[in-house]
Amino acid sequence: MNADELIAMLEYLERERGIRREMLIEAISSALLAASKKSFTSGTRELRIEINPKTGELKAFARLIAVEKVENPHDEVLLAKAHQIQPGIQPGEELEVEVTPKNFGRIAAQAARQAINQRMRQIEKEMIYDEFKDRAGEIVSGAVRRFEKSDVILDLGRFEGTMPSSERVVTEEYNVGDRLRAYVVAVENGARGPQIILSRSHPNFVRRLFEIEVSEIADHTVELKAIAREAGYRTKVAVFSADSKVDPVGACVGMRGARVKNIVRELNNEKVDIIRWEEDPLKFAQAALKPVNVRNISLDEEKHAIRVVVPKEDLSLAIGRRGQNARLTAKLTGWDIDIQEDKSAAEAMESHKAQAAEALTAALAVSEEEAQKLAAEGLNSIDVILTEDAEGIAKALGCEPARGAEILAAAQAAQAAQAVSSEESPAD
Repeated sequence: MNADELIAMLEYLERERGIRREMLIEAISSALLAASKKSFTSGTRELRIEINPKTGELKAFARLIAVEKVENPHDEVLLAKAHQIQPGIQPGEELEVEVTPKNFGRIAAQAARQAINQRMRQIEKEMIYDEFKDRAGEIVSGAVRRFEKSDVILDLGRFEGTMPSSERVVTEEYNVGDRLRAYVVAVENGARGPQIILSRSHPNFVRRLFEIEVSEIADHTVELKAIAREAGYRTKVAVFSADSKVDPVGACVGMRGARVKNIVRELNNEKVDIIRWEEDPLKFAQAALKPVNVRNISLDEEKHAIRVVVPKEDLSLAIGRRGQNARLTAKLTGWDIDIQEDKSAAEAMESHKAQAAEALTAALAVSEEEAQKLAAEGLNSIDVILTEDAEGIAKALGCEPARGAEILAAAQAAQAAQAVSSEESPAD
């Protein structure tokens, strides 16, 4: 490795890898020192390598002890030679002596290259950590470089980031060359060096996208209070503004929905619900469940739960597919959500049927079971039964027509009795 080759390597590494020349020289000096010690036959005490940053010239220096007779050539220098370097030096005193071998560059070159490459990798790892250690929580952009099992390796320019399988979005497929934006979850400085952990499924990925797209969030006019996400499917975001003149939901949606559309596009059409945050947990939960029609809502502080009653037709909407809407609402509000069907109308209907069946049992001398079947089929009074024929009554009961005729006759008799009773009653 001659001086020209060394300067060319320094310039390349400085330009292409972004490593400062001073750091490179220090690393190369250390590498050369470790790699070339075997080539020295003498003068290795406190050995150091000096590299001229402009010319690339290599020199080796050792701190030796001046003696009248050299017994240990690695640690000592003859006093006469020491006087030439430092006049007046006394025996036993130390001085720095140049000990560069004539064949230093050739002997050390191959071993030095390997040591230098190793040191360069170490420097790059240190640079990765220094550059990214404070960038956790930011969004970065890169291209898919390769896959390691189910982990995605992204090219971030001079560095690589890893998106573990646990941080991928299950509904997304990636191909080599695809450009992606991802959230920096952490920068870990482990045994194998720094590792940049990326995510597209983290809830804070959505949070950072809103901060980028919505200027009111960036300047703290609007506050993103809570976020709940099932990556790839649905996200609920709760926003609030202390400024009564600012509509937090409208600010996030943007003109004609432009802002939220940009976010949804980045999330590959994941559904995003933007909800106005409320301090009252009942109002907040009700807002989070919209457009569900909530019939009744109550708080159970002991169980830290909110009980929500909805009409039957809204039950599946409130719970969501596989319970997703209820889960996200619970995450968003911080309360367990218990969604129940409103059965008050059904209970009233059942009560009405029971009363009708009881009246029919008494009036027509039918069994309780027959009365319940008639009421269930809508034949819940004598007047209604008389609108049917014997076959219709029999069909409602699932019996023979003869029994239907008997019940019809009983209804006719009951109606006649009611008529007589009315005529005999004194006028008001």
